[in-house]
Amino acid sequence: MNRKAAKPALRHGEFIVLVALLMSVVQLATSAMLPALPTIGEDLGTTRRNDVQFVVTALFLGLGAGQIVFGPLSDRIGRKPAIHAGLVLFMGGCLMSIFAPTFEMMIAGRVLQGFGAAGPRIVVMALVRDQYEGRRMARLMSFAMAVFILVPTVAPALGQAILWLGSWRAIFAVFLTIAAVAFVWLALRQPETLPVESRRRLSPRDVGAAVVEVLRIRTALGYTLATGCAFAPLIAYLSSAQQIFQEAYGTGALFPLYFGVLALAFGSASLANGRLVMKHGMRRLSKVAAASVTLVSVAAWPLVFATGGLPPLWLFMAYLIVVFLGVGLLFGNLNALAMGPLGHIAGVGAAVVASLATLISVPLGTLVGQSFDGSVHVQIAAFAVFGAASFAAMRWAEGRRAARP
Repeated sequence: MNRKAAKPALRHGEFIVLVALLMSVVQLATSAMLPALPTIGEDLGTTRRNDVQFVVTALFLGLGAGQIVFGPLSDRIGRKPAIHAGLVLFMGGCLMSIFAPTFEMMIAGRVLQGFGAAGPRIVVMALVRDQYEGRRMARLMSFAMAVFILVPTVAPALGQAILWLGSWRAIFAVFLTIAAVAFVWLALRQPETLPVESRRRLSPRDVGAAVVEVLRIRTALGYTLATGCAFAPLIAYLSSAQQIFQEAYGTGALFPLYFGVLALAFGSASLANGRLVMKHGMRRLSKVAAASVTLVSVAAWPLVFATGGLPPLWLFMAYLIVVFLGVGLLFGNLNALAMGPLGHIAGVGAAVVASLATLISVPLGTLVGQSFDGSVHVQIAAFAVFGAASFAAMRWAEGRRAARP
């Protein structure tokens, strides 16, 4: 049974936009930095060209650690206070990066940004789950993702524009301002969705028991593993996208355009999923998407070798568009499927689902990204391997259901 908000909920449209904005804090902090990575590396004295990837992966490292904290915290103090706390930490991390004198300080600030961004990122899932479930939840999350995917579409261009007008440190000032706007909007407009009588004690024993419960639910664990596998090659892509497009393909200032086109493909699939899921169901769509990503990547593999590791840019873009259409169908559905049986522990459930998925994807994605050698061999192989692993995890999650026609 869904918990009811203490006050009347926002109108559907405004709620979707607010959810999208809160979810987009991570996307903004990731994508807008990409054009600035070479300059950051030069200014802060990195020694290896792949070291700048840690500016991206450090954010996800903090995110993985923060999600396990903010979910249970939101079950104890409420959704809004937990999100507000995360936004404050995120803004503190932005200040560290703005004034960072060394690369190590920059990375520390990025970890703190990720830890703080976990507040809005993870608690928003519980905020939605408090009011929606099943296909309605998947539909709302798909529309929210379609809105928030516009952020990575325009964020690299925003970062590039800021670089033309000022320095990379100004990008973090923009992050800080947007987080402040989200803080105020949430405070003034969104009612609390977790009544006082439904809140749980925050103790290691209670949290541990909830974690064990989540891990024992085969459906929740299986779809969480599927999410982690699906996200790993995206981590690799995000951390090395600037190098792939600007260094390997020499796109220069046009990099934000290519990145934005691919983000639109992802967003279009998420938007379409909001309608398709009502007709075909989450499980069927997710399996078709994972299988498609895997098969297309396997088919692309010999073409990559035939072109010396760098196929023509138009062909590589065509491949990535198809892959991102498949991945876009995956995320809203996999999250909803993992959260489906966790309504009674939505906060800690969302935390475990997101943290475990992130802790799976970040090391694997970082390993792939650090293997960048000027070609796209490893990136395409990652989509093939992890797509197949995601499909296998879905089959395992469904158990006997998967054996039925």
